[in-house]
Amino acid sequence: MSKLGTLTIGQAPRADITPILDDVLDARLARRHAGVLDGLSRAEIERGFAAEAGKPVLITKLLDGSAVVIDRARTEAAAQTKLAMLEAEGCSTILMLCTGHFASLHTQTARLIEPDRILPPTVAALVQGAQLGIIVPLAEQISSEAGKWAPLGRAPLYAAASPYGGEGASVAEAARDLNGRGAEILLMDCMGFVERHRREAAEAGLPVILSNSLIAKLVSEIV
Repeated sequence: MSKLGTLTIGQAPRADITPILDDVLDARLARRHAGVLDGLSRAEIERGFAAEAGKPVLITKLLDGSAVVIDRARTEAAAQTKLAMLEAEGCSTILMLCTGHFASLHTQTARLIEPDRILPPTVAALVQGAQLGIIVPLAEQISSEAGKWAPLGRAPLYAAASPYGGEGASVAEAARDLNGRGAEILLMDCMGFVERHRREAAEAGLPVILSNSLIAKLVSEIV
């Protein structure tokens, strides 16, 4: 049987995401979970992955449960090294546990599944002409991640709410805001959003697409 590798941009294992995969994957499937920031202290992360003003950023979770904002370009470079490691360990399929856009990631022979390449056309087919409202973790991502949603027939509406807590709007508040601005369907655009976030967003009275649940179901068909 094949071996599945997962790569989070934070630290592995992701106790919030792996149960969603476990629900739909064959229990006999061998798995190897890795993270871009594995083994690094917060100080080391701040030195090597510090966000820079005006540059695209990502947010992720560490093993201690805290969140960290990191530079997307540096993360992509480090992720490529980890992909090579997973491939060398025999992973035939590797799933990125991040919906952020990465331009250059690649593998030699393993099937690389990047949610940012799957979600836009899939969601466009699901929502068709409906007005989509997208909840992103960071307000800065509204502009830096917008390009990937070109397949949508209508420009989406955006609101920001982090799945990891902290300051800013809650998921429920972001969902109500999008509903009030005319959204008809909501998308949680981060692998860190889990079922409890879907329930909170659904309080706005709209259908909610959970990115990691959708990706997990699709991946289960090919591994």
